[in-house]
Amino acid sequence: MVARVATVAFVGIEARRVDVQVQIAPGLPAFAIVGLPDKAVAESRERVRAALTAVGLALPPKRITVNLAPADLPKEGSHFDLPIAVALMAAIGAMPADALAGWCVLGELALDGRLTPVSGVLPAAIGANAAGLGLICPAEGGAEAAWASPDMEILAPADLIQIVNHFKGTQVLSRPRPAIREEAGPMLDLAEIRGQETAKRALELAAAGGHNLLFVGPPGAGKSMLAQRLPSILPKLNPAELLEVSMIQSIAGVIAGGRLSADRPFRAPHHSASMAAMVGGGPKARPGEVSLAHNGVLFLDELPEFTPQVLDSLRQPLESGETVIARAMHRVTYPSRFQLVAAMNPCRCGMAGEPGHTCRRGPRCAADYQARVSGPLLDRIDIRLEVPAVTAADLILPPPSEGSAEVGARVAAARALQAERYAALGLDDVRTNAGCPARLLEDVSRPDADGLALLRDASESLKLSARGFHRVLRVARTLADLEGAEAVGRLHIAEAVGMRAAGSGLLAAA
Repeated sequence: MVARVATVAFVGIEARRVDVQVQIAPGLPAFAIVGLPDKAVAESRERVRAALTAVGLALPPKRITVNLAPADLPKEGSHFDLPIAVALMAAIGAMPADALAGWCVLGELALDGRLTPVSGVLPAAIGANAAGLGLICPAEGGAEAAWASPDMEILAPADLIQIVNHFKGTQVLSRPRPAIREEAGPMLDLAEIRGQETAKRALELAAAGGHNLLFVGPPGAGKSMLAQRLPSILPKLNPAELLEVSMIQSIAGVIAGGRLSADRPFRAPHHSASMAAMVGGGPKARPGEVSLAHNGVLFLDELPEFTPQVLDSLRQPLESGETVIARAMHRVTYPSRFQLVAAMNPCRCGMAGEPGHTCRRGPRCAADYQARVSGPLLDRIDIRLEVPAVTAADLILPPPSEGSAEVGARVAAARALQAERYAALGLDDVRTNAGCPARLLEDVSRPDADGLALLRDASESLKLSARGFHRVLRVARTLADLEGAEAVGRLHIAEAVGMRAAGSGLLAAA
């Protein structure tokens, strides 16, 4: 007899069904696992053997074969422990085999029979629900799995004994409830920043339209402080975005206690990050920082300090909104629609262009430093702003009356207008002006005659590329949305051009 249990293997954020088949046959004692298992899956036989012994079950002295079908799909991870164990228990008669027919099972086993957390519970639950199956997962992942559907059956036992008792009817496991992670403390507020009104305006504009943003200025000007307060003015994730973000986080194993968060991701990797850490990769093609920042913000402080190869690897995700990791045996795609926010000094010493400062290395200091950031990457940044040093007069001013709450309300209103506009056009996957397709951009923007004339003249004088032309239009559309205006006017075009040209002087060498 062959006992069967359903589980999943992960390809990106997709959960593909795997059939765990266990056969106990006469022959010399052996325990073999076949079906392209990796090292963690191959080692599960020792964990399964020890866990079954801990709950009072001994494997028969026969030939045990575990097949993970389809056999040509690589199987990775420790979550195969539990399905192998329950299939073995069904094969030896410790559990009714027919009771497992409607369940998808995943979990890692400790040597004493307890279930330990695994990554990928949410994608597994969504895949099981689509296939009409229930889900059995460790107790720590129950709250995460409950987000898949309010109607699907979910069991979240703490150990093997609870699974056996549930199917025997001696113990009933209640369905776990979805949980939200509460933030530990108050968020950073824009009201804490003195001066820098132009930079605050640029931050609000970037938040409202999802535009990429670059701050250029001397050390201590407040570039990082501004960027770190961007999450405080961004709207919460809607339910669809929440599931998209949480599926990636689940695969990466960064969801603590199964509790999801409605806050937009804010990832700030160190400039020593490798290309695999930034865009994803490694032996198991795990998601990188650009995917973990999906529907949120990727903040790169000290932009030129990142290696040029890592920076240029961002160009494709910025355009397509997804990251494709190709391997000889498989190809994995992760969603990566993020907002890039970066900060940099104008030169190695940080003081190029500052009044009264003369660099001993001369113009080459700025030219060599800025040349580490390629022109094609800069062309994908909508707003480039010079942030001047803060003076003592700014620091002694009273705190501003407007903080993140007031700015966030305007951002939310502008984003609501954009979502309504693109939903009416049948673009449900486009929620901000930054994601508007180029073919619809001119119809969506509809600049007046004076605005078009200004945009043409500015494009010629600044030598804007076609991409730069379209990005100015997107920023102008966001400026009009912040004001609640139906059409894009000359003033909106002028401010959008100014936001793009503001950093051109310092970035000319790039």
